[in-house]
Amino acid sequence: MKKNIFTLILALLMLALVFGLPGLVSAAQRDSDDGKLRIIVFGAHPDDCEHRAGGVAAMWAAQGHHVKFVSVTNGDIGHAVMAGGQLAKRRTEEVKECAKILGIDQTQVLDIHDGELMPTLENRKTFVRLIRQWKADIVMAHRPNDYHPDHRYTGILMQDAAFMVTVSSFCPDVPQLSKNPVFLYLSDNFKKPSPFEPSIVVSIDDVFEKKIDALWVLESQIESFWTTGNFEKVVPVPKDQAGRKERRRQLSRRFEPRWENVANKYREELMELYGRKKGKKVKYAEAFELCEYGRRPSADDLKKLFPFFGR
Repeated sequence: MKKNIFTLILALLMLALVFGLPGLVSAAQRDSDDGKLRIIVFGAHPDDCEHRAGGVAAMWAAQGHHVKFVSVTNGDIGHAVMAGGQLAKRRTEEVKECAKILGIDQTQVLDIHDGELMPTLENRKTFVRLIRQWKADIVMAHRPNDYHPDHRYTGILMQDAAFMVTVSSFCPDVPQLSKNPVFLYLSDNFKKPSPFEPSIVVSIDDVFEKKIDALWVLESQIESFWTTGNFEKVVPVPKDQAGRKERRRQLSRRFEPRWENVANKYREELMELYGRKKGKKVKYAEAFELCEYGRRPSADDLKKLFPFFGR
């Protein structure tokens, strides 16, 4: 009896592979041939993807493209008074709510302790498998000279995966990609050993409020580091409507300059991409730099991957 059941399951799986029967193949497999882009973003902690790429992710999602955020560590020490599994669970639930607001397909938090990420072979294989499973066209992560060790090693792990995703004998349990994705770095302000140099700058004016809405649900960060500037003090988010409205206004006012600075810093690039008149008016922007590894798109190819600039 058990043998017959096993044979039946095996036959169904084979049919799914051949004919793509609904419900028997993964969402990534079903969606990979729908003509839409597939983007995976690796952030070191549960808030990094949302902070650095939340705007462009919402814009991709609005056009029907498929976006996945991966928090490489669980953020279990990122709070003034909470820590451990309780905080990790809380931050996981927060980024799940962010994903709903941004409209992206998936968010995933890996079970690695905050502050303990290392560029090991095991973690390299995890990155390779995730990129392959998502059938990514675009992969993003921090630069390897970012301020935090988890950020730096996230960038190194992305770089180390950039060629290996195409090697069939590496992680053979997940089929290799036939075409190497485009790998990009999230923006930062660090200068050594080399400053961030944007390859593309995107206006997020149309989705700025949505991005703030997403960040607003990251309450663990709002009541701790984002409010106090350190991990020594907690200022709880108010419960009453008026208090919450004021705290949200403070959050927006705190973060507006960050994306205003990106737009102002890369104004020439914005005017080149959008045209002088429109580029001069952009208020908020996100910027990304091509990694030297992976596929090297032309300027026109890059615009197709970021289809936000019009004709």
